[in-house]
Amino acid sequence: MNLKELAAHAAAEFQKKYGRPPRWIVAAPGRVNLIGEHTDYNDGFVLPMAIERYTVIAADRLTKDTKQIQLRSTCEDKPVTIDLARPLRPFPKGAWANYPAGVIAGFLALGLNPGGFDALIHSNVPLGGGLSSSAALEVATASLLEIITGKNLDPVEKALLCQKAEHDYAGMPCGIMDQFISVMGRENHLLLLDCRSRKTELVPMTDATVAVLIINTNVKHELTGSEYPARRKQCETAAKILGVPSLRDATPEALELAKGRMDEVVFRRARHVISEIERTVHAAEGVRDSNWPTVGQLMYASHASLRDDYEVSCKELDIVVDI
Repeated sequence: MNLKELAAHAAAEFQKKYGRPPRWIVAAPGRVNLIGEHTDYNDGFVLPMAIERYTVIAADRLTKDTKQIQLRSTCEDKPVTIDLARPLRPFPKGAWANYPAGVIAGFLALGLNPGGFDALIHSNVPLGGGLSSSAALEVATASLLEIITGKNLDPVEKALLCQKAEHDYAGMPCGIMDQFISVMGRENHLLLLDCRSRKTELVPMTDATVAVLIINTNVKHELTGSEYPARRKQCETAAKILGVPSLRDATPEALELAKGRMDEVVFRRARHVISEIERTVHAAEGVRDSNWPTVGQLMYASHASLRDDYEVSCKELDIVVDI
């Protein structure tokens, strides 16, 4: 379904569940990252793009006096109720409602109370496919609350509020990339994001001879396991040994000199991040210049580094790259 069809489907499902048409319909896209993996929480650069898959929310309220929010999802049988008359707390770990609940909590913390409403959530961003279904849900929720409260947040503030929701309510230690691209993505552009300064630059990608092919290996992705926090910790350890605030400030030469003072695994993790930050900046230059052979070689080098130094690939993904 395209976005117009998704919105129509969400509206029809809302009508079916609540017996009336929705007043508001909002959407936010998923994303894919072209290059710049595991650099975001090291203050580096990332180069993602929004994709033509969306989370759509249709919503309405009966009266402004109600304090109950009812959330329904086309992926779940049972609705979830949030009572704004009571202190808002996270649902049990793993509950999908933690993503919108965390965003609602963020708006309440800003003094923006949306009041009660009914919502129907529908998405065609694959769950667990590494395409940021969670960020799409958070950003769509934030867009809905902007409409309801009549307060438009600054885009950076909006993205950071959604990231905080994922940290505090979903317990996911994500970086800032997913929320930033879902908020700021534009058609036919990549987004070069400096994760330290939070400065963004839209990089045109309008060469009609080139398309980005997103392939599903069918290997499920999640940030809740021990591997992701372990990688973050290893990067922090490397930065501490190097005497820098983050690996963004390190150089390949400094890393090589410190090799004898580092655990071999920590060294390889740092080598990936330092080289990946450099590759990402060069890839953005290559896209601007339509220098596709260079961009392709940088993507191959990125995969090899992720496979060998960061150890976050899998045999299915390796086979796809080989093909």
